[in-house]
Amino acid sequence: MRAVTMERHERKRPVRLPVAESGNKSPIVFLTVCTRNKAPILARPESVDVLLAAWKAASHWSVGRYVVMPDHVHLFCAPAVHEHPSLKTWVSFWKSHVRRHWPFPEADKIWQRDFWDRQLRSGDSYHAKWDYVRNNPVRAGLVTRSDDWPWQGEMETLAWHEP
Repeated sequence: MRAVTMERHERKRPVRLPVAESGNKSPIVFLTVCTRNKAPILARPESVDVLLAAWKAASHWSVGRYVVMPDHVHLFCAPAVHEHPSLKTWVSFWKSHVRRHWPFPEADKIWQRDFWDRQLRSGDSYHAKWDYVRNNPVRAGLVTRSDDWPWQGEMETLAWHEP
């Protein structure tokens, strides 16, 4: 038999697993969406206003905590209704909404084609992931304290069910 060697390859597209629900426990998904070519166009009042309006309009999923960085968005989300669209459909909806209402007409394409998602599996991972996310502006050298970053918040409290 031939020996098989494993090379580390960077994925060009994320693996898209369906959101798994367990009983009446709402799953929480950690989502990262990047701008096209990592353009630093998001961290300004007009952009954030359009994002928040898009998430409100895309009401089949709830947005919990979020951080808007110059070139990407991190957020936690969960289905808001029992019969909800797929995560991919929901993200496509609000990306399209943002594009239609974008306040800067010179922008051509705003979003990277795909996104990265991970369903959280334990209560500790939710809190640990939030601590990591809210410190992104500090690690990027944009502020010295995470609380000073103006483009973060929580739209809805996502109920986390301990195992």
